[in-house]
Amino acid sequence: MTASTSFTFAFAIFLLASIALRFWLATRQIRHVARHRAFVPPAFADKVGIQAHQKAADYTVVKTRFALIELAFGSAVLLGWTLLGGLGAINQVLMDWLGAGLLQQVALFGAFTLIGSAISLPFTLYETFVIEQRFGFNKMTLRLWIADLLKSTALGIAIGGPILALVLWVMGATGSTWWVWAWAVWLSVSLLAMVVYPMFIAPLFNKFEPLSDEALKTRVTNLLKRSGFTAKGLFVMDGSKRSAHSNAYFTGFGAAKRVVFYDTLVQRLSLGEMDAVLAHELGHLKHKHLVKRLALISVVGFCAFALLGYLSTQPWFYTGLGVRPNLQGPNDALALLLFMLALPVFSFFIGPVFAQLSRKHEFEADAYAVGQTSGADLSAALLKLHEDNASTLTPDPVYVKFYYSHPPASERLARMAHA
Repeated sequence: MTASTSFTFAFAIFLLASIALRFWLATRQIRHVARHRAFVPPAFADKVGIQAHQKAADYTVVKTRFALIELAFGSAVLLGWTLLGGLGAINQVLMDWLGAGLLQQVALFGAFTLIGSAISLPFTLYETFVIEQRFGFNKMTLRLWIADLLKSTALGIAIGGPILALVLWVMGATGSTWWVWAWAVWLSVSLLAMVVYPMFIAPLFNKFEPLSDEALKTRVTNLLKRSGFTAKGLFVMDGSKRSAHSNAYFTGFGAAKRVVFYDTLVQRLSLGEMDAVLAHELGHLKHKHLVKRLALISVVGFCAFALLGYLSTQPWFYTGLGVRPNLQGPNDALALLLFMLALPVFSFFIGPVFAQLSRKHEFEADAYAVGQTSGADLSAALLKLHEDNASTLTPDPVYVKFYYSHPPASERLARMAHA
């Protein structure tokens, strides 16, 4: 068996295994949630109404079933790009038209992105205007959705295009250690985006008004001072024009850090509950979760680029995924695209490790919030957020371990009660 055939076999086995595992996990989640739909869990019986509980159960089941359809279709598309020769065919057409060089590689990446986006559009539309609409979450008009799409596309071309061209140039111009330089470019752009995005890009999609509620502003300012943090500003975002979901978050990095509240959150929570939600976010900063995640992402990214650096020189990597490498031109775009397509197939199985780490961070942030504010307020806010976002109170435990970046409400409230 050749190296190419072995890699094809390994890719097929991992793909089938990941699909089977995803289907098994999803069916477990659907059955578990449906089984507990009829009654609110005893721990929440006096706090959550049966209608809210059943809405969350139905929303979870519908979303999970839809995800199964997306999984099946996405797996077929993945095979189309790889083993069935789709990416290789587009590469050859562009090679014949544009010849070998940077322009052809950028065009290949652009064609891949355009086709992939077009394929996913029906799913996005259905999820937004059917599922989210059915459960009362979607507030977007088709006109706004199209405007967002056009803005995102324009930004992708204006910002993503030059960055992609730079990465591809680095891959071809810096010798055998190109992957170190490409990793440095990727990391630099990622850090820069944390500063640029909240100040220049996010306002293109949403309005960010300074927090005008003086009572809330005073409480938030006092909490920040008490916790030893500063922020560039306190803002309310018009999230309600797109969705009824609620949230609050810190955005930016360093001096550009901002506190952002969804307008739906400000309308829904009491002053004490807002305090508690912000204290939770401050807990992430206090425990340096952002720094730790950036460090982890940097190390994982370094290893990924190192692996790509090796694979890009191996003919079996291309042929094993159904692509004939260019003999008279660079294969950098091909290598990058194939790596992006194949890596999730193999890395899916270590996903629970990162999910567990994320849940640990959430527990730590909760503990910090309880120490700085009222645990009762945090518990009340958490239940309201679960109700507003139709998050089920009865997820399948195995499904949680694989997918949940946040612990279920039952686990979080139990930890708070014993804190």
